[in-house]
Amino acid sequence: MNASMHQRLRGALVSAIIVGALASSTVFAQTPPTAGVRGTIVSVSADKLVVKTNRGTDQTIKLEKELRVAAISLAKIDDIKPGSYIGAAAIPQPDGSQKALEVHVFPPAMAGTGEGHRPFDLAPNSTMTNGSVGDVVASNGRTLTLKYKGGEKKIIVPEDVPIVNIEAGERSMLVAGAKVVVRATKNPDGSLTAMSVSVGKNGITPPM
Repeated sequence: MNASMHQRLRGALVSAIIVGALASSTVFAQTPPTAGVRGTIVSVSADKLVVKTNRGTDQTIKLEKELRVAAISLAKIDDIKPGSYIGAAAIPQPDGSQKALEVHVFPPAMAGTGEGHRPFDLAPNSTMTNGSVGDVVASNGRTLTLKYKGGEKKIIVPEDVPIVNIEAGERSMLVAGAKVVVRATKNPDGSLTAMSVSVGKNGITPPM
């Protein structure tokens, strides 16, 4: 291989690496990091929410016009049937099962929301699994088989784990004193913009 061809090949390789790096950067840039904010609403305006977090600090969160609001109400294990679409925050167990920290039941109209299994931020090493219920065993620690595209998980639901219903909410539910869980994107300047807010009905604290 002569020097001229070698230089051309090396130049093409460098160009390919640069293009690949730029493409990767674009992908990451299009997927901003997210954060969960849990606490009590201090104040709310048309474009801003201030939350006293469970850690005792005030967090200001930007609100968009298209904000999604979910209402959270109490549910029971008996509300969960085969075919129900639910989500469960849990801790992985040595046998491969998941020990639930909380369970939320979606209405039929919200089936498919967030389907899958992924890391979550409710507790260290926690996960979130959203899927359709297969088997429900009321004994032996209340066990659910949760199926989603690409897999399934066995969810153990202890007696003291909170179970709630999720339903469509209204922005008018965002009032001072309401308990909320906000899922937000982190902006480059460090500020947060809400993607969705889950708000407890009748003083309920969303457990998610």
